[in-house]
Amino acid sequence: MGNAGNVTSWWRGFSEYGVTPRLHGYQAEGAAPLVHGAPVERPETVASAIRIGNPARWEDAMGAVTSSRGEIRPVSDEEILAAYELVGAREGLFCEPASAASVAGLMKYGAHGTVVCVLTGHGLKDPTTAMSRAASVIPCEPELAAVEEAVLA
Repeated sequence: MGNAGNVTSWWRGFSEYGVTPRLHGYQAEGAAPLVHGAPVERPETVASAIRIGNPARWEDAMGAVTSSRGEIRPVSDEEILAAYELVGAREGLFCEPASAASVAGLMKYGAHGTVVCVLTGHGLKDPTTAMSRAASVIPCEPELAAVEEAVLA
């Protein structure tokens, strides 16, 4: 969670539809004002999209999470990056680190019943992280046989 607009909007939509799922939010440990109940003067996290020290929708988000019987918890940058890599390797999804925070929270804290993790940002939103964690490029000719040989070698 960064500015907390998404959780606020989701809660309003669910409420208008007449359903009340539990909403859980996860903030990076170095940028977790909602977890700690106070603004963070210099937020720090690898997840740039949630590097927010004073969320714009603070009160609304806390109301949504409380009303839904959910909670907001912290996850470390290491946990976020582990989830970021897992989502790419296992599911083939290229998300940004901030989006992987929800998966990191699920991995850290677990859950009961059906769970939906919402990943809102594409990996190209933060190409620096992707490039810093990627394996080296293997050059090959732009032909199917050359690509198969490079991948399967």
